[in-house]
Amino acid sequence: MHIRGAHTLVCGAGGFIGGHLVNRLLEQGAASVRAVDVKPLDEWYQKNPEVESVVLDLQEKEACLQAADGIDAVFQLAADMGGMGFIENNRALCMLSVLTNTHMLMAARDRGVRRFFYSSSACVYNADKQTSPDVVALKEEDAYPALPEDGYGWEKLFSERMCRHFLEDFGLETRVARFHNVYGPLGTWTGGREKAPAAICRKVLEAKISGKHEIEIWGDGHQTRSFMYVDDCTRGVVDIYHSDIIEPINLGSSELVTINQLVDIAEDLAGVRLKRNYNLNAPRGVNGRNSDNTKIQQYLGWEPSIKLRDGLARTMAWIEQQMLTGVTTR
Repeated sequence: MHIRGAHTLVCGAGGFIGGHLVNRLLEQGAASVRAVDVKPLDEWYQKNPEVESVVLDLQEKEACLQAADGIDAVFQLAADMGGMGFIENNRALCMLSVLTNTHMLMAARDRGVRRFFYSSSACVYNADKQTSPDVVALKEEDAYPALPEDGYGWEKLFSERMCRHFLEDFGLETRVARFHNVYGPLGTWTGGREKAPAAICRKVLEAKISGKHEIEIWGDGHQTRSFMYVDDCTRGVVDIYHSDIIEPINLGSSELVTINQLVDIAEDLAGVRLKRNYNLNAPRGVNGRNSDNTKIQQYLGWEPSIKLRDGLARTMAWIEQQMLTGVTTR
């Protein structure tokens, strides 16, 4: 089923990725986009005048039925989540997102939705395969036997299974992508829910602006990650939606860096060198994680390829603009 001419619903449209996805769907020729989020409209990261923007709590089944009415394609990105600090300290809140996923699947089935995209996460992967910074890239089958990130990862893995069984039992066409560390402008960069790239950009800029040339890094800085720029993410979402891929698939960059290397890039972009203070008691997540992109290359002939330095430059420029114009929360 093609996006062009389809009536689409983006759940979590007031969030970072959701806001960018709304714009992508309009560019792809969607007949309409209904944008739904639990946040008040003035707290949405992006608001597009061309779409129907609705405030609903999608943990409630009736709200999901309302959101899915007249819809052909659902993009379910809504979740209570944030960076590692938030995930490790709010496991119950993260688990409660299972209500949103379950009720949206039920509503999609009951409203005759033709295709349902679900945004899962690399946090579903078995922690025993992520104990070393010298990581072997994670293949899709590495999610089992199951030992995901406590709270958030378990919720994502359970909801992946729900998508599979709604396909098998009810014929609802489901597509599932496992996002790996998405970053970019127009996202969370302060307040406790921000992820590593935005947090590092903010800390480096704060050090530059204040003249106090120090930075706190969570962990020892040797943890390894890959980071996907948001434009690659939204392209991948649409391509996976259009595909015949019925099993969960990685959607992430394979450009592996340490957190220290991430700081190196941010310092280069800002033109500063900082003293690094390592907080070994802070939340740090797994020691190493990278995306094996063999399957997405086989299926789509493509993988996320925007270089970290290029994407971080755009992200840092936007965060600096926010800081200089007096924006203090996001």
